[in-house]
Amino acid sequence: MAEDDQLSDLDPDRTDRDDNPYVLDRQAVGRIILAVDNADRDMLLAEMEPLHAADIADLLEQINAFDRRRLLELYGQEFDGDILSELDESIREEIISILHPEVLAEAVRDLDSDDVVDLVEDLEDAQQSAILEVLEDSDRVAVEQSLTYPEYSAGRLMQREVVMVPEHWNVGEAIDYLRDQDDLPEQFYHIVLVDPRLKPVGNVTLGKLMASRREVMLLSILEETFHTIPVTQDEEDVAYAFNQYHLISAPVVDEDDRLVGMITIDDAMAVLDEEHEEDIMRLAGVGEGSLSDRVLDTTKQRFPWLAVNLVTAILASLVIAQFEATITQFVALAVLMPIVASMGGNAGTQSLTVAVRAIATKDLTGANVWRVIRREVLVGLVNGMIFAVVMGVVGVVWFGGPELGYIIAAAMVINLVVAGLAGTAIPVLLDRMGIDPALASGAFVTTVTDVVGFFAFLGLAAIVLL
Repeated sequence: MAEDDQLSDLDPDRTDRDDNPYVLDRQAVGRIILAVDNADRDMLLAEMEPLHAADIADLLEQINAFDRRRLLELYGQEFDGDILSELDESIREEIISILHPEVLAEAVRDLDSDDVVDLVEDLEDAQQSAILEVLEDSDRVAVEQSLTYPEYSAGRLMQREVVMVPEHWNVGEAIDYLRDQDDLPEQFYHIVLVDPRLKPVGNVTLGKLMASRREVMLLSILEETFHTIPVTQDEEDVAYAFNQYHLISAPVVDEDDRLVGMITIDDAMAVLDEEHEEDIMRLAGVGEGSLSDRVLDTTKQRFPWLAVNLVTAILASLVIAQFEATITQFVALAVLMPIVASMGGNAGTQSLTVAVRAIATKDLTGANVWRVIRREVLVGLVNGMIFAVVMGVVGVVWFGGPELGYIIAAAMVINLVVAGLAGTAIPVLLDRMGIDPALASGAFVTTVTDVVGFFAFLGLAAIVLL
């Protein structure tokens, strides 16, 4: 079969190239795999050339290990360092082990120091040493120094490439300096002014620099918002500062307030995205896994929280067992009982999600915690009363007597109030204890709403019906 016919089978609507060549769709992946199958390097390069490094990283994550190896071997010297920084950590080591040493060396040399740090910090010692050896001496020293800072700190996040000038310079001197430099960072937004002891005193945006006359002093056009980041500050706090104060970049200082690096908004927002994704995954009890993880690794991540859920389910079942005689006499209780627990669980999850998000963004603090708890309890009360009326009517119509209607209505109010209280108070309490509320709150809140829901419903039934 001719190559054009093969391409037509994969994508009947394809003429020369898709309308948007930068979209990595199913047809594009098919054409790339076809090129790999045919060992057609020219075709592979033609298909890969318009793709962004992030798209190529996505491609490598989507295909299987066999195709991944063949693609990388065929792609060869065209492999770009930015692809490594975009790859999921779960397959990054595999990619590095496949790449030819010369290809890896060339790819790593093109990366900024912060990207190299992010690349090597989670690698095995042998692979870490292999990458550090291909760096120039100055770059290797910078990366090794960054690795001495605590994990998840500003020192690991920052790039060492900083554009700084003396505070006494004027616009003309700064522009001439920039024009004479051959190794400026690939992207930068500010010039940092420093005093003779290398302490940053302010930022000047490139826009103001280019819009000012040469004789204007840099100190007179400083940006109003200026924040320095301690090198040991947690990266979550760094991301919060960027988001809170609308920063574009910020200088990083050591314990003596001397300039040691720069953090830019793209790195800070990447941390923020990672934290949001991590919170969502942990709320579901699945840890930090990815689609590329092995079955055994994924099983190990999920097993502990499934075990916790089993224990909490047994606790709820023990509550039900205490009212076995009541349920035996009134089968209708078994029909209505799950409704109360389910409504409480959903209401608790709603409050829990709001609380965990507010804690992560520092909107929920000691100053407003009681007000937020009161609000969630009142929301639970109002919703509980509304659904109590609905379920009261359902109970009367379904089973022909008012008693069951009254019981489920009262239990609904009680459980939704408790759900609002538990969904907010439990994450706050865990956070005060130094436990990640996103990771542990769900199991506790579900236990509380199940136990309270069953106990309230069956307990009221035992009192009223027996």
